[in-house]
Amino acid sequence: MFLQLDSQGPRYAQLTRALKQAILSGRCAPATRLPATRSLARDLDLSRNTVLAAYEQLAAEGFIEGRTGSGCYVAEFEQSAVAKPAARAATPRKPDMLPPRLARRGERMRALYDRKIPGRQHRGLRYNLQYGVPMTNPQLASAWRRELNHAAAHAFTDYPDPQGLIALREQVCDYLARRRGIAALPDDVLIVSGTQQAFSLAADVLLDEGDQVVIEDPHYQGARQILQASGAQVLGCRVDAEGMVTDDLPQQGATRLSVVTPSHQFPTGAVLSLTRRMELLAWAERVGCWLIEDDYDGEFRYDARPLAALKSLDRAERVIYIGTFSKVLFPSLRLGYMVLPPGLRDAFIAAKWLADRGCPAIEQAALARLIASGAFERHLRATAKTLKTRRAALLAALRRHAGAAIEIADSSAGMHVMVWLTQLRAAQARELIELARERGLGVYSVSPYCLKPLPRPALLLGYADLPPADLEAAMKLFGQCLREVGAR
Repeated sequence: MFLQLDSQGPRYAQLTRALKQAILSGRCAPATRLPATRSLARDLDLSRNTVLAAYEQLAAEGFIEGRTGSGCYVAEFEQSAVAKPAARAATPRKPDMLPPRLARRGERMRALYDRKIPGRQHRGLRYNLQYGVPMTNPQLASAWRRELNHAAAHAFTDYPDPQGLIALREQVCDYLARRRGIAALPDDVLIVSGTQQAFSLAADVLLDEGDQVVIEDPHYQGARQILQASGAQVLGCRVDAEGMVTDDLPQQGATRLSVVTPSHQFPTGAVLSLTRRMELLAWAERVGCWLIEDDYDGEFRYDARPLAALKSLDRAERVIYIGTFSKVLFPSLRLGYMVLPPGLRDAFIAAKWLADRGCPAIEQAALARLIASGAFERHLRATAKTLKTRRAALLAALRRHAGAAIEIADSSAGMHVMVWLTQLRAAQARELIELARERGLGVYSVSPYCLKPLPRPALLLGYADLPPADLEAAMKLFGQCLREVGAR
C-alpha cells in the first residue's frame, strides 16, 4: 500500500490522515483488509506503536473495524459521495447532468479562452517567426541572476506594497522621463503583473457591463478579450498608414474607454501622426473618454530616436500609460507598470490589492537594481542594434524569395513585420500556413487580431529570436511554400 506522510504533526497523526485519504478516495475499498501493524510499520519505517495508535484512531472514527483473529478491515460505511477515481474517470456523463452554473462573466471568459497556448505552438519547428518570442541575451541572463541573488539575500518578510516597491517606481519614473518624455511621480506609478493585468484592472475599475469601448482594428487580441469578458460593447476603429483614423471615432454615445498603440500600432506597425495624436486627445476630453496607451515595444526604432509618448502630450489627464518589461527582457518576467491620472490612482491601487496583494517583491527589487546599474539600458541598446540587423535580413530575404507575391507593411520599428499576401485568397493563406508548419516553419495569420475581416490575407512575422542566417533559410522555405500553394 502506497502512503505518503505529510510531515505535519505527530507521525501517528500523519499516518491517520494518509490512511483516511486512501479510504475516502476509494483506493482502499470497503471490506479491504489492511496490512498487519508489524508489516506496515516495517514498510514505512515507523514504530509499531505509531501504527497501532493510527489504527485505534481510525477505529474510533468508524473508518476501520477489527475482526478477532483476522485483522483490521475498512468499514462498509456509505461512500456514495466518494467514488473511486478509476470508476469516476470511466463513467460517462449522464445526459441529465448539467454543467455548473457560472456567472455571466465566467461564461464569457470560458468562451474567450484560447486553449492553444501560444508558447506551445512553436514546438518542433525549425524556424519559428511567432510574434512575442524575444531575443536571447546571455549577458542579460547573467546580470539578472546576480540581481536576483542580491534581492533574495535581502528578502522582504512582509507583503509588498500593492502599488509596487518605491525603488522600482522611482526607477520607472526616471527612465520614462529620459526615454519617453513622460513626467511622472512615483505616486503616479502602479506596478502590475504585465500588460494583461493592466487591462484587467482597467476593465474592473472603469467599465460596467454594456459600456462602449473603442479599439483599433486590427488590434492586440489580449486587450479585446479582457474587454469582451467584462461585458463591454467593443467597437473597432479603422487603422491606416498614420495609425488610428480619428475621423472615424464615434461622436455619438458615451464612449467610456479607448485603447491605442500610438508608437507602433499593433499589428500593422503604423505610427500615429502628431496631428492625429492631438485630435485623439481632444476627442477624449470632449466625450469624457479614458485613453489607454499601450506602449508595448516603443523602445525599438531603427530610423530615429523613439517618439515621445502620447501621455507626454496629455494636459487633461485622460491617458493611462501602460509599459511592460516582458517584451524588452523576457516574457516569463511578469512585471509591467501603469502611469495613472491622479483621479484614478486610489481605485487602481485598491483593485490591484484585491487582485493579488502586490507583485513579487524579490523580482521587483532585482529589476530596480538592474535599471539603476545601467545594465537595463545597455541591454536595450544592444538589443536594438541586433534587432535592426535581423529586421534588415528578414526584409531582404522576403523580397528575394517572395517578391511580387507579398507587400511589406514596414514601420522601421518593433520586433515584427506585417506582410500582405497579394496573390492568395483567405483559404489559400490558411493552406500556406499549414504547409509551412509541416515543413518546420512557423508563420502566423493576422486575422485573429481583427474584428472585421481584412480586405486580403496577411501574416505577422516576428524576427527577434532568429539570427540572419536562419531568417534567410526560413524565407527561402517560405518562398517555396508560397509558390507551391499559388501553383495549386
